[in-house]
Amino acid sequence: MSKEMVSKVPEVSLIFWIIKIAATTLGETGGDAMSMSLGLGYLVSTGIFAAIFLAFVIVQMTAKRFHPLLYWATIIATTTVGTTLADFADRSLGIGYAGGTSLLLALLMTSLIIWHQSLGTVAVNSVSSPKAEIFYWVTIMFSQTLGTALGDWTADSASLGYGGGMIVFAALLAFIAALYYTTNVSRTLLFWAAFILTRPLGAVVGDFLDKPLSDGGLALSRYMASAVLLAFIVGCILAVPQRAAARAH
Repeated sequence: MSKEMVSKVPEVSLIFWIIKIAATTLGETGGDAMSMSLGLGYLVSTGIFAAIFLAFVIVQMTAKRFHPLLYWATIIATTTVGTTLADFADRSLGIGYAGGTSLLLALLMTSLIIWHQSLGTVAVNSVSSPKAEIFYWVTIMFSQTLGTALGDWTADSASLGYGGGMIVFAALLAFIAALYYTTNVSRTLLFWAAFILTRPLGAVVGDFLDKPLSDGGLALSRYMASAVLLAFIVGCILAVPQRAAARAH
C-alpha cells in the first residue's frame, strides 16, 4: 500500500463522538487551568499549547498508520490551544464574542473552501495524503477555536447560562443525528456540522464544571476535572477498539 493510501484518522462511530465531546470539555478545563489557575495568561498559554499542537501534528503526519492515542492527543491539543486562543481574541484583543465568532467562522469556511477546491472533497475518509492531512488539521484547529468562542458567547452574551448553553447545543446535535438517520443530507456536511457543534458543547460543559457557584458553575478544581476527563478518554480508547476510516475510492 502506498503512503498516500493510508488513512490515519478514525472511523466515525458512536465512540468517536463520545471521546470528541470529552476531549473538547478537557480542552476547556485544561486551557483554563493554564491560563487562569496557573496565571500564565491567554497569550503565553496559547504559545505553549500551539507548540504542543504543532509537535503532535508533525508526529501524526509522519506516522505510518493510525494510532488512536496519538490521534486523540492531537485532538486534545487542538482543543486546549483553541480555548486559550479564542479567549485571547475575545477578551484580550477586545473584539468580543460576536467579533471572535465571526472572524473564526470566516477562517473555518475559508479553510473548507480551499480544501475542497484543492482536492475536490472534504470528506473524512479522503484524509489519506499529506496535503489532505494539513487541510484536516488546520480546519479542525479553526473549528475548535470557533467552538470555544461560540460556547462562551451563548453562555455569557446570550444570557443562556451554562445549563441553557448545554441544552441548545445538545438539541442541535440531536437534530443533526436525526437528519443523519432520516434523510439523505450530505454525510460530509453533517459530519462537519456535528464536529463544530461538539466544541461549544464541550466549552459550556467545561465552564459549568469549573466556574464559581456564583456564576452558575460547580466550582470544581480545573486540575481535578481535567484529570478525570483525561482518564475517561484514555479508558475509552483502551476499552473500545477503533480502526482507521476506510479510504474513499
